[in-house]
Amino acid sequence: MADADAARITLHASCVALGDDGILILGPPGSGKSDLVLRLLDQPGYGTGPKLIRGRLVADDQTVIERRGPALFATAPQPIAGLLEIRGQGIVKVDHLPEARLTLVVRLMPATEIERLPDNAQINRIAGVVLPEIAIDPSKVTATARIRAVLTAVPHDELRQIRQGGA
Repeated sequence: MADADAARITLHASCVALGDDGILILGPPGSGKSDLVLRLLDQPGYGTGPKLIRGRLVADDQTVIERRGPALFATAPQPIAGLLEIRGQGIVKVDHLPEARLTLVVRLMPATEIERLPDNAQINRIAGVVLPEIAIDPSKVTATARIRAVLTAVPHDELRQIRQGGA
């Protein structure tokens, strides 16, 4: 690309928008990315805030990440845009957003591997941009609420900077 700050990569990941926040969901095949996306779409919630937050699909299974200056934007590869895999049911067409600005990375892992009270905020660097990262066990009933809680609680400094357009 002509812009020195621009980069484009494709990740084995899913993405959902919660309000204005793009959430990138990372995990190995079969870890529950699509199932977590389906629950975020189906179950609007409040997190710890006063406003109801509805999820919208951006991409399932493969996500294209484009850096534009200090921000990252997620889209679906064209052949799978608007498609969601529901295990045991197949691939279904759902309403989706064409893109979302990423503000948070969710890494899927078993609860036994997640630090209960981490000393330092976790980060993930994608295309040279730092994003806050949280670990979630997708099998827990509170998984969707925990993601929304990160967005609605007093924001971490990194999340606040990203929302305000900084890096």
